[in-house]
Amino acid sequence: MAAVPSWSSLALVPQEKRLFQASRGVLAGFLYKRNKTTVFKKAWDRGSSVTDSRNRKLGVICCTSMQDATSQLGESPEFTVLRIHYNRKDRRYENWGLHAWGDVSVHTFWEKPLYATGSDGFGLYWDVQVKPKGLLNFIIHKGEIKDCSGLISIGHADFWVISECSTIFTEKPDLDSMPKGNLSFSRAYWVSQKLLAWNMEIEHAQFSMFASKNANLNLSAGGVKGEDLVIQLEEEQGRLPIKVIEKFPHIAHYKALKLPDGLDKKYLVKSQLAIACIDADGIPVDATGIQLPGVLDDLFSYDGPLGPIFTQNSVMLHLWAPTAQSVCVLVYLSPSGGSLLESVQMKEDNGVWSVCGPKSWEGKYYLYEVTVFHASTQHVETCLVNDPYSRGLSANGERSLFVDLDNGSLKPEGWDSLAGEKPQFEAFTDITIYELHIRDFSVGDKSVDPNLRGTYLAFTLPDSAGVCHLKKLAESGLTHLHLLPSFHFAAVDDNKENWKFIDDERLASLAPDSEEQQAQIVTIQDEDSYNWGYNPVLWGVPKGSYSTNPNGSSRILEFREMVRALNSIGLRVIMDVVYNHLHASGPNDKDSILDKVVPGYYLRRNTDGLVENSTCVNNTASEHYMVNRLIIDDLLLWATEYKISARNALDRLSREKNGVDGAKVYMYGEGWDFGEVAHNGRGINASQLNLTGTGIGSFNDHIRDSVLGGSPFGPPLQQGFVTGLSLQPNEHNHGNKDDVTKYLASTTDWIHVGLSGNLREFVFTNHEGLEVKGSEVQTHDGVPVGYAGSPKETINYVSAHDNETLFDIIMLKAAKEVPLEERCRINHLATSIVALSQGIPFFHAGDDMLRSKSLDRDSYNSGDWFNRLDFTYESNNWGVGLPPKEKNGNNWPLMKRLLGNPSLRAGKHHILSAHENFQNLLRIRRSSPLFRLGTANAIQARVCFHNTGPSWIPGAIVMSIKDGDKGMPGLAQLDPLYRSVVVIFNARPSEFVAPISALKSLPLTLHSIQEASSDARVKTSFYDASTGTFKIPPRTTSVFVEAR
Repeated sequence: MAAVPSWSSLALVPQEKRLFQASRGVLAGFLYKRNKTTVFKKAWDRGSSVTDSRNRKLGVICCTSMQDATSQLGESPEFTVLRIHYNRKDRRYENWGLHAWGDVSVHTFWEKPLYATGSDGFGLYWDVQVKPKGLLNFIIHKGEIKDCSGLISIGHADFWVISECSTIFTEKPDLDSMPKGNLSFSRAYWVSQKLLAWNMEIEHAQFSMFASKNANLNLSAGGVKGEDLVIQLEEEQGRLPIKVIEKFPHIAHYKALKLPDGLDKKYLVKSQLAIACIDADGIPVDATGIQLPGVLDDLFSYDGPLGPIFTQNSVMLHLWAPTAQSVCVLVYLSPSGGSLLESVQMKEDNGVWSVCGPKSWEGKYYLYEVTVFHASTQHVETCLVNDPYSRGLSANGERSLFVDLDNGSLKPEGWDSLAGEKPQFEAFTDITIYELHIRDFSVGDKSVDPNLRGTYLAFTLPDSAGVCHLKKLAESGLTHLHLLPSFHFAAVDDNKENWKFIDDERLASLAPDSEEQQAQIVTIQDEDSYNWGYNPVLWGVPKGSYSTNPNGSSRILEFREMVRALNSIGLRVIMDVVYNHLHASGPNDKDSILDKVVPGYYLRRNTDGLVENSTCVNNTASEHYMVNRLIIDDLLLWATEYKISARNALDRLSREKNGVDGAKVYMYGEGWDFGEVAHNGRGINASQLNLTGTGIGSFNDHIRDSVLGGSPFGPPLQQGFVTGLSLQPNEHNHGNKDDVTKYLASTTDWIHVGLSGNLREFVFTNHEGLEVKGSEVQTHDGVPVGYAGSPKETINYVSAHDNETLFDIIMLKAAKEVPLEERCRINHLATSIVALSQGIPFFHAGDDMLRSKSLDRDSYNSGDWFNRLDFTYESNNWGVGLPPKEKNGNNWPLMKRLLGNPSLRAGKHHILSAHENFQNLLRIRRSSPLFRLGTANAIQARVCFHNTGPSWIPGAIVMSIKDGDKGMPGLAQLDPLYRSVVVIFNARPSEFVAPISALKSLPLTLHSIQEASSDARVKTSFYDASTGTFKIPPRTTSVFVEAR
């Protein structure tokens, strides 16, 4: 046993004594406090030293048992042993553990639960030391999968729990008398008109389906009771049909069960349904609920009109709700409150409920009253709900608005002819994107009328500071403005009078590294005016909080005026949609809509019938026909009715017929492969690898991670190409010098692939001197870096709304000794890699102004304070306090050191320099079509990388792009001005000097835009044609051209 050190030498006063469960024993330790810092001295069951939060080594106590540990603490507290028994029907107990807290002797960690003390005929059991007459909280779980949980008032020696049963028994239950199954789960699937599927493998079993229109089904030891109808099912031999497996690949191994002919299936889907199994002796084995999307798609897929349809004399309403038992439309005069004008029963035809109302309904408000069985409550519910195809709303979506989007009063001047006046571009690779939050744009702009700040109309003010900024970017070559969510979302009250505010002057008076700013913001963050908007409620209506009046049709007209104004200054508008999840579900949440209309259909569910939440919360099931249709309808709506320019390659739309040129509409997305859909778990998903050849763009996180270092989910100090990896390391342990140098070389190959459009078939010479394809370059976990089939399928970026801003991540990763001037140059260098790459460059608003969020890594709900933009260029918002603790607290010590350093505060001249550099990059990209090649073949034939192979000079990338000559064999001529361009990205903290033999004798000169810039350093870039030698200053991107 290791010797116990003298704690008194540290002048610490013990506050509390604790025991902790370890992997091979028990930890005994003391909790101390000193200078407001809690220090826990741990005694591991292995005889090694441990380190406290101040990095001081402490002695340990080896404890192999609870008695050992309590003895080392100098006392033997009075504990009693409580036993928790756990039974699982499937008898599969591997890796199930107990998380316990409260009046227990052993404090467990979620990641390391208590494993079973033993097992008996009932199942597993845990012996837990507890204080007599105390309270024990517990959760039995396997990883993140939770089963039984509860609060025990300690008074018995034994407690029994059964999987999926909420009861905690104080006497051993008779398992034979317990119900077999659980109707609150839906583990069976009605996959087609004639087939059900269930993961139940029992020989000589009999299967039955039960139905109850009034939801009277219940489960007892004798089986399912309370049915209106029971249907015998026939077991099918062999696998499920191929079409079913293609639609539901995750249940390919389930048993197929056939329904008899002659059933009224349209009646059945409106009922509570269950399936049960009995064995050859007639003894119940299991029972569960049934998921319906398969049969709903098979029976009720529908392509007719939905939502409100306006004619000269009437308003027609259509609602797809095949499981509803009754639907009425309720009509109101006012946006909220007031009396009901009329209630009209709708009629059903094959799952679609319709009604024809008078033209006088236009301008009034309405809701549907839907009576439907809801599996989440096991009851027939009557829900008031918005129209999923609403085209207008009252404040906060309280009611839908009868509004005709074709009404002339809702169209700005020239709206119908806007398609012909939009800024033009030849190909999708001409696109350059700037991502912006609507409120960020103007809320702090004092040149904007206070009543218009944070609204759509702020974009219509031609002389505001923000609009002038956008004009300059558009004139330089920016083509598209990407707006963060602006459909109806939750978490921001549409009624401005309800918003809460903080005192900005008070916050501004606080220290740059103070905790107080975030503390004040957090107190109102759910009641203020701010949220990114990734909380979808209704996709097809503009958000009311960005309008001057959230009631009526103002939001529609003002959104359109915003689009027209941005088009007029040369910018097309992109809308950030969030089709992969919804904010709410269930029959009671006010923001739940789709799940009230057709419960269990629009949201993807797991094999227990519970809603999947991997995307955030309430994942949508886009694999279901009517969900897919709703998404496509919404795409068409925004493209045609709001002239949004970047959504999908909707070639069927024409300027003449639809008022929008579908060939100019572009769609892109994240392309991540995770959650239940990973590896095509629910059919072919829109992951990076699957999007190849579709023409749909996806974000290239490989270039982001290699340029900056690490990933958003790793240690914040991990460095990359521009932030000093190997060449100017920070205090993070990246490994030994040889490994770090090799890692820099290999990840520089990622950048080569990204600069060439991230093409999977692009061939180049890698860091080992081998010719490889982009797809053969792999990440550390074996994922191909290159995946695109054409450059338009790649969105290159290094920053976005998620995670830290570009400036902030550089501040975190750069070595301590790197001065602010050099950090600013790193910012310029990172943006240059994106701007001069093949594919489509994407920038976060403020990349061009050294934008900071005071190191906030997730500012979605951090208020205006941390998200501010200053178009006067006086401030970049650095050092406005420590960012909110919830997402950033672990890194506060590091952040405090940086934010409190006055030498790291950017001045106006730094911000203006970044802005000029960004404009120059846009101008250079626009100056030559060689930066915007449209095909993979063109890139392979024209783009070449030098300074590669084992003899490369680390930290520098040399890229050349060549053109042909008109009338000459070989490459076609694309550029009337330049025969070739050479770009050198020097991320080194020192000069890059190297002869490039392949570029020898070319008459290259520095690009005229860089020659005319105010960047004195880039002007010192040098090229000697006689030797092919380039000399590039530190942390500089130099562009050379061969003029015709």
